[in-house]
Amino acid sequence: MATTFTGLMEDFRSNVAQNRDSLLAMAKRNPHTAYQKVNELALFVGSRHGVNLQLHFPVPAKISDVDSYGTENIGIVVDKFRRTFPVPRETVKQKAVEMLGAKAQDAYMYEGKEGVKVVMPEGRIEVLPGSIHLWCKVDGRVREYADWLIQNVYFSAPS
Repeated sequence: MATTFTGLMEDFRSNVAQNRDSLLAMAKRNPHTAYQKVNELALFVGSRHGVNLQLHFPVPAKISDVDSYGTENIGIVVDKFRRTFPVPRETVKQKAVEMLGAKAQDAYMYEGKEGVKVVMPEGRIEVLPGSIHLWCKVDGRVREYADWLIQNVYFSAPS
């Protein structure tokens, strides 16, 4: 199965929809249990796509907003040991500028590692050689950029 960000998130959102009622009940009863359950679901879906999918809740109250699961604050780890991009870092930054109209800058550059921070008015995206962290709402433009990253950075065909 060729993984895309869009396909991964559609799969995840479908699983959330199937479990919506129990997730809502858990979120009301015990937010911590709901947090654990949604991340179990994320790990399950991610494993089917060859990634470690994680949901983050920087605002704990968002745990009770089951309908927002998979639409913001998403982490996808493809290879936690990869230190450099398989494409030029400048290409990753340029695509962010082209596709998102965002400011892209070098980040996390230490011990031979590289990374890019994409800053937008509505949040940020941290692009590392082995993972992407979306600290923003995922709209069409963000989805398109993440699809480009999945295809060209994380699951690129070896040249």
